Amino acid sequence: MTASFKTLVGIAGIAAFVGAGCSQSMASHDAMAMASPSMSSSGTKAAALRTTLNNLFAEHVWLAGAATGAALGGRDADFKAAAAALDQNSVAIAKAIGSVYGSDAEQAFLPLWRKHIGFAVDYTMGVAANDRAKADKAVNDLVGYSQDFGAFLQSANPNLPKSVVADLVKHHVVTLKTVIDAQAAKDSEKAYAALRTAAGHMQMIADPLAEAIVKQFPDKFAG
Repeated sequence: MTASFKTLVGIAGIAAFVGAGCSQSMASHDAMAMASPSMSSSGTKAAALRTTLNNLFAEHVWLAGAATGAALGGRDADFKAAAAALDQNSVAIAKAIGSVYGSDAEQAFLPLWRKHIGFAVDYTMGVAANDRAKADKAVNDLVGYSQDFGAFLQSANPNLPKSVVADLVKHHVVTLKTVIDAQAAKDSEKAYAALRTAAGHMQMIADPLAEAIVKQFPDKFAG
């Protein structure tokens, strides 16, 4: 099997993992504990929520980068492990949302969150195949997704304006795209620098989300 063919097989494998959504039962006990603010050792429930979301969103970026890097490098075992861990992270983020808004919100959030991972996979496949049309479509899909995600959060919390959330998610998309482009170019130095930037940016999503939730439910996060 040629390296280029293995690369495409690897990326297609990630798409299969994301498309199937993996099973929620794959989420470990530790991931579920991390998704529950009440189980944090932080001094207040509000601080615990903020820490939980920051950790989970940053982890999302690092695992996404591991998955795309392995796919582009044709490392089948690595990409399968990274894709599975990435989906466990998605489940944990959904559980964090569900701990505040309930199981219905958790079930609605998870497929929406997984959707943008699928678009990132599409972009990676386009880059790997040098298919500019496919890559451009994936970018457009991701930009459109940012609007959908903004609308979802605004519907759950009026303290989260759709336009603000959409802009933050759009920036997340741009920073992750930079990672994938550097990985495809085999520029490791740039790829890891971009990963640090992308992971750091997630605080700009996690902090406002946590603050908006605390503002919406002050009694739940008092003390």
